[in-house]
Amino acid sequence: MSIYLVLTLLISLSALFAYINQKFIKLPFVIGLFFLSTILSIAIISSHFLFGFDVSAVEIFFENARIDKIIIDILLGFLLFAGALHTDWEDIKGQIRPIANYAILGVLLSTILIAGATYYISGFLGIEINFIYCLLFGALISPTDPIAVLGILKKAGVPKKTESIIVGESLFNDGIGVVVFIALLDTLKTGEFSFSHFGVLFLQEAIGGIIWGVILGYILYLFLKSIDHYETEILLTLAFVMSGYYFANYFHISGALSMVVMGLIVGNFRTSVAMSDITQEYVHKFWELVDVILNAVLFIIIAFVLVVIDFEESYIYLGLISVAVVLFIRTLVVFLPLKILPKRIGIGKNDAKIIAWGGLRGGLSLALVLSLPESPSKEVLLIATYFVVLFSILIQGLTIDKVAKALSKKK
Repeated sequence: MSIYLVLTLLISLSALFAYINQKFIKLPFVIGLFFLSTILSIAIISSHFLFGFDVSAVEIFFENARIDKIIIDILLGFLLFAGALHTDWEDIKGQIRPIANYAILGVLLSTILIAGATYYISGFLGIEINFIYCLLFGALISPTDPIAVLGILKKAGVPKKTESIIVGESLFNDGIGVVVFIALLDTLKTGEFSFSHFGVLFLQEAIGGIIWGVILGYILYLFLKSIDHYETEILLTLAFVMSGYYFANYFHISGALSMVVMGLIVGNFRTSVAMSDITQEYVHKFWELVDVILNAVLFIIIAFVLVVIDFEESYIYLGLISVAVVLFIRTLVVFLPLKILPKRIGIGKNDAKIIAWGGLRGGLSLALVLSLPESPSKEVLLIATYFVVLFSILIQGLTIDKVAKALSKKK
């Protein structure tokens, strides 16, 4: 199947499901697309069992399509840059302490706790998973995904401070989560875990990514400042995202963090000097449109992961338990710093509840689990990840507005 045909199918399905959702169902955009895609996936699987429909062609297609590569190597850079571009740095800067706490320490603590819980629960269920795979699961499931929730939070009248923390955390913990995952994956491939080796890899990815993002952002600022032609300036942002993300990955530094930092610089650093009002409007609208289209494609792709999963009863039990484990540890990670260092975190209990429930998991988690080496452990973790993402998007995503409104009224 040609790349053009694949893109045609993805865009056509996205457009069809978006239309059905807006016309009849009226769910939030990405939640509606994910819901309809999941229904289609279930229908394909059901037709196999009920009517003998051969789904092997669908399975082969998705296995050969390398969904993980599409998301990690292509979509992630665009999505993180677009998200950072539209983020107000002043709002983020005002909440930098809780954001740094949740995005760095929170991800690391969550990774360890989820790994430990998964290791012992899987053993209790008679499922053998090496502890390094449990750590990888902790790393890939800990980062939160703001895509499905930010629009809802604004409509729900969530306090600006709480919204800024969720936005900032999700932008940076995606990058941190990827860095931790890559360092652990390298450890898996070498077959030997060393804290010093892990630490060096982590610092190389994280610090290198941030420095590269600053360099890219400043050079792009100089280019944008030197001309006033919005078509050219849009092309420049596109070129810097594509080439900058590619070279970051090539030199083994965090492309995710690079795109976040570059997006924040382009969207906030002396923008009135770098771009005219017209250029700013076109640049933001262009990247907003890119964001919407790629998110539509992303949620269509991740829903179809369901087709390639081989379900076993014990794996399903682990998947269901994983939902509860991830929710519990997310709540613990949010409330523990609030209990120990309340002045440093500076948020109330109701804000913390919104942050905990608003920590959705999405396409990045599935892309990372799909990138694991083929093994029985990968099949188990794929099911656990899918269950968490499914619950996160369809249950948390559809109730966060009610939770936020209810807690906001208690203030």
